[in-house]
Amino acid sequence: MSAYGEPDVHIPPIGAGAASGKPLQRILVPVNSSGRALALAAQLSTAVDGQLRVIHVRVWDAAGRNGAGRFFGETNEQATAALDKALTSVWACGVAASGVVVDAPRSWLARVIAAEARSWGAGVMVVARRRRTAIGAMMLGSLPDQLMRQSHCPVLTTRQVRR
Repeated sequence: MSAYGEPDVHIPPIGAGAASGKPLQRILVPVNSSGRALALAAQLSTAVDGQLRVIHVRVWDAAGRNGAGRFFGETNEQATAALDKALTSVWACGVAASGVVVDAPRSWLARVIAAEARSWGAGVMVVARRRRTAIGAMMLGSLPDQLMRQSHCPVLTTRQVRR
């Protein structure tokens, strides 16, 4: 068991018929409020001796009626600190990891993460799924669902722990 209560990850040997030979070698994980997805991605990366890429999207909303301007929910320093904290935690586990901070409109969140996965050549994405009511899921949608539709690679989801 990991520190986050995740089960240990067992990866069966991958057959020679796989397209790239090692499809799980490059793992992308978005940084969010859950350390659970990051811990699972680190375990998976260790199990397959792979590389981990951490992405933090600093989202912005249009300011004003005409959309001229941007309102960011966090500063550059806060976004960089969130990325640094995530990278430090996986480096402490001996995982090879890199990271990037990207600015994007809130409505493009999934699109930007999927584009980063595609450009980096990710074999799998690991994301945390929030607990939502049926109405909340219908009204707000779900980032993992959007990523599954927009991504070229498999998306592994894990539940966030209740606070």
